[in-house]
Amino acid sequence: MGLPKTGPRVSSQRSLENVKHIVFVSAGKGGVGKSSVTANLAVALRNRDLNVGILDSDIFGPNIPKLMGLRGEPRISANKKLIPLMNHGIQTMSMGYLVPEKAAVVWRGLMVQKALQQLLFDVEWRNLDVLLVDTPPGTGDVQITLGQQLKIDGAVIVTTSQDLALSDVRRGLTMFEKISIPILGIVENMSVFTCPKCHHEEHIFGESEELKSLQQQGVALLGRIPLSREMCGSVLPATDRHSQTGAVFEAIATEVLKKIS
Repeated sequence: MGLPKTGPRVSSQRSLENVKHIVFVSAGKGGVGKSSVTANLAVALRNRDLNVGILDSDIFGPNIPKLMGLRGEPRISANKKLIPLMNHGIQTMSMGYLVPEKAAVVWRGLMVQKALQQLLFDVEWRNLDVLLVDTPPGTGDVQITLGQQLKIDGAVIVTTSQDLALSDVRRGLTMFEKISIPILGIVENMSVFTCPKCHHEEHIFGESEELKSLQQQGVALLGRIPLSREMCGSVLPATDRHSQTGAVFEAIATEVLKKIS
């Protein structure tokens, strides 16, 4: 497969009011830590005194509320729009705020589309420099709808080094090519484990030739996030920009800003 190339923009695409840049955070499959990367990348961008928001567009499995330490229903503004919930100085909106915490969203077709439209266009974002859109895993209706309706600056694809995960990355690249969204690059999550006692580095999921192949084709590697306990904790590691993991997210944020500026 050749490199995805950006095609002509669709005339029906819209900007969001009070939002300068929109970036997808995507993954070809679940379980690679996409939402954790989204939350930490948002913090790293906020560390630069940017106004940052997260739109959790995963209707069936919203994780941003828990990652951001937020719960409860959003208030309604004077303009009849949803007011984002905030933590770490980051504005967030998610279906997880609109349904009971442990409820399963058992919807199909039109109901999903209606909910997505509300999350897209009925939120009162406040002067955002960057809005990160945490998309569902895979290459489904939500990604296509978002890509057709919004002017997206680019997509960050999260993966592990497993060849199965990276084969799904290629499917994601193809999808973004079809909906004319530039690829900002790949984030390799859980890339290496460093023993806290002897400092030996172990590539738990191996070192993939597939990732090297993608790089040779021109797909940027934005950063490698180590496998660490802090990524599984209740505190977002990017809040400590001087920690090992925090420094990685700082570097990823730098690359993302270069590509969308």
